[in-house]
Amino acid sequence: METSQPRRILVAIKRVVDYNVRIRVKPDGSGVMLDGVKLSINPFDQIAIEEALRIREKGRADEVVIATLAPADAQATLRNALAMGAQRALHVVTDAALEPLATARVLLKLVEKEKPFLVILGKQAIDDDNNQTGQMLAALWNRPQATFASKLELGDGTARVTREVDAGLETLDVDLPAVITTDLRLNEPRFVKLPEIMKAKTKPLETITLASLGVGGVPRVKTSKTEPPPGRQRGIMVKDAAELFAELHKRSLV
Repeated sequence: METSQPRRILVAIKRVVDYNVRIRVKPDGSGVMLDGVKLSINPFDQIAIEEALRIREKGRADEVVIATLAPADAQATLRNALAMGAQRALHVVTDAALEPLATARVLLKLVEKEKPFLVILGKQAIDDDNNQTGQMLAALWNRPQATFASKLELGDGTARVTREVDAGLETLDVDLPAVITTDLRLNEPRFVKLPEIMKAKTKPLETITLASLGVGGVPRVKTSKTEPPPGRQRGIMVKDAAELFAELHKRSLV
């Protein structure tokens, strides 16, 4: 007897330097120091997980699956996502720093494997701020997309998304399956309790090698040097607007 396909949501997450950590540049300028630094789920991706869990709790989905592309030591990050309430996790193991297009191609392979009716991910990662992966995945998948979501409502075969744009708010209706990227005001992620952390240790976590997916490609961007931002200069007091304008003009700021 033929069984129906579970209503599945795939949530893509990225491990980044925790937002509370002060970023330090390597002495040789080759990148950011990661040794001994706290790494955690990208904050926008936490919002994506929370939204997927809320959809399932309302009975609109059967399963929430977490996916990430990261080195072998990233399983703790996936376990944290499982502790939030997801049912399964997929770990594509790679030490390479994949660019958004390569990441989207890998996610497409996972989409073809899992057949979700909805893919949710953060609008951007706080380490590179590319804001490209969701859009590229939708294009490769040939499915609708709605980015910067601050509200998400599911209907029968459709999703209504309120998204944040420069002029204010925009509402879109998209057919499912679709790709949604989350903005800051969509929700507030839940606090994970100790019993859930313990349960997460036994939840299924599948490891997949990048080579087995047949996705490769030559990097298109090369980082030549990384520098910390200049130190903040000491301020000065001015007597009036004329003196302020003169000082700004002297510094080529106006």
